[in-house]
Amino acid sequence: MSVERHLSGLAESLAGLRAQAPRITRWGGLLARRLSEGGRLLAAGNGGSAAEAQHLTAELVGRFRHDRAPFSAIALCSESSSVTAIGNDYGYDQVFARQVTAHARPGDVVVLLSTSGRSPNLLEAARAGREAGARVWAFTGPAPNPLAAEAEEALALPGEPANVQEAQLVAVHALCEAFEAALPAAARRVS
Repeated sequence: MSVERHLSGLAESLAGLRAQAPRITRWGGLLARRLSEGGRLLAAGNGGSAAEAQHLTAELVGRFRHDRAPFSAIALCSESSSVTAIGNDYGYDQVFARQVTAHARPGDVVVLLSTSGRSPNLLEAARAGREAGARVWAFTGPAPNPLAAEAEEALALPGEPANVQEAQLVAVHALCEAFEAALPAAARRVS
């Protein structure tokens, strides 16, 4: 694949993302409400999607654009002792689901990132999130796919996996932008 073709593929994925701007804005508002009320965000992914899950949680615990109060957000993929112990004792399909079962409560949001939408461990995590009463959102590649079907809502983007993953980083930043814009005034002030 040439650089030009790669960039053309990214443009296609970003066009799909632009079409879903209202969903991202709505998600940001809901996330601001839930986290301001004491909920938490749990995020997970595999490989590059794990890095994006960590990026999302870092933006919420730290800050995205403006100095503000920190919010509870945990990247389940970065819990290396839990991931390896659960993988060893229960199988890799359970590495996120078991953590979701332990941590998720009604009022929380579970965000699962996958370029394919077919990772068994994320499908199990989606089921565990729903059973816990948390809201489950998926960032995936082209739909239909199993993860988009398991999640309450999905942001499914067109394109090749590398382009989808690049566009998902933009989606993470757009979600953080919408989140910070929707925060109540009290949460925008640094404590």
